[in-house]
Amino acid sequence: MGQTEGKNDLCWNQLFEKYNILESIEQDGLFKISANQIKEFREPRLMTKFDHHVNLPRIFQKNNLSILPITRGDYLISTFNVYSTLPEIQGDAKSVSFSSCLESLAPNFIRSEAIALNAAYASGIFQDFLEEESLFPTVSGRMGSGEFNFLIKTGKGSQEIQVQNSQIEIDAAYEGSHSLALIEAKRDLAPDFLVRQLYYPFRTWKNNIQKNVKPIFFVYSNGIFSLYQFEFETLTDYNSLQLVKQKKYRITTHIQKEDFQSFLNQTPVCEEPEFVFPQADSMERVINLLERLAQSPMTDRKITNIYAFVGRQTDYYTNAGRYLGLIKKRQNSNGGNLYSLTDIGQIIMQMPLRERQLALVETIQKYPVFHEVLRLTLSTGNIPSKDEIVKIMKISGIHNVTKETTFYRRASTVVKWIKWILSLTENN
Repeated sequence: MGQTEGKNDLCWNQLFEKYNILESIEQDGLFKISANQIKEFREPRLMTKFDHHVNLPRIFQKNNLSILPITRGDYLISTFNVYSTLPEIQGDAKSVSFSSCLESLAPNFIRSEAIALNAAYASGIFQDFLEEESLFPTVSGRMGSGEFNFLIKTGKGSQEIQVQNSQIEIDAAYEGSHSLALIEAKRDLAPDFLVRQLYYPFRTWKNNIQKNVKPIFFVYSNGIFSLYQFEFETLTDYNSLQLVKQKKYRITTHIQKEDFQSFLNQTPVCEEPEFVFPQADSMERVINLLERLAQSPMTDRKITNIYAFVGRQTDYYTNAGRYLGLIKKRQNSNGGNLYSLTDIGQIIMQMPLRERQLALVETIQKYPVFHEVLRLTLSTGNIPSKDEIVKIMKISGIHNVTKETTFYRRASTVVKWIKWILSLTENN
């Protein structure tokens, strides 16, 4: 999907031209730029926040560049390797529940990183993951980094960087008898992340305390808490990041396979909609998109940036929501696409977690292909093969699919969605 140039693209193009940034990087290996220089064209906070590689302005991407803060008012631009991939956690999630006295932490009220962190703490997730008998919330918010040096990979080798009181932000920190865990929290399911958000806080507090400091990446979406513990094998090496541990936790919903069977028996199967059949393998990401749209409508560009999508992925995931009747699309004043929830989408996303999950399953299985594949799965105990699913798709008369290879790609989505349905059960 093509993207029009945004304000950041235009302003950075002007900055690169005014200060001959590319020529300076070619000659010196990097370019130092101040917040005041950036502010000539736009607010620095809007011009320097790139949580994912795809968020970088086009001139950065074209020249393999990234940007790092080194003080409260200065940045370095070079061919820095600043991002890392975030693997999908395999295996079953551990079930957790909240105390019945905590009415304000009901899953349908978890709509921000801060509330998700409180929910994880209240349910004992951090104690379990960090293997600490007791934990206490400590430092959080914005603060200065102090001074430290480190090496980072560039396109031409390694570069030493000196940081002097750069601003850092810690979403939460929990200290126990043996460690201090520094948490970077997100609510978006994206495939990569900015290592600096872990490394700068880690170096700051590693310099200040004797205990083991654990950088933790935390993601919450649709009743699932995903935690990743990292370590830096070499203290002064930004790129020595290693994944130590990962684990998922699921809020208990007491959903059983029998709940799905009742839908198959009672819900009428609808006609195949005249939308393209879904090609969006991650139902978790489809639902995460619904969660975001429940807060406010979003443009193509914003969806692409939030999820670090590439190519046509934004089309695939928004079209999956439209196929299910949960997302609608219209043109905004700039001629681009604006996505929001349909009325039924709004109703479902406001439900308590158990009812929401069941409503989503009911919505999925009322379409012919998913209905038949789920029926066969529950009756035989196994998900049909892709060959069998393609036969069902052809009989069902799905729209806008003609090539055999495309049928099989769509069949992969069917398998993944059925696996997601099964993963909701207590007896999966």
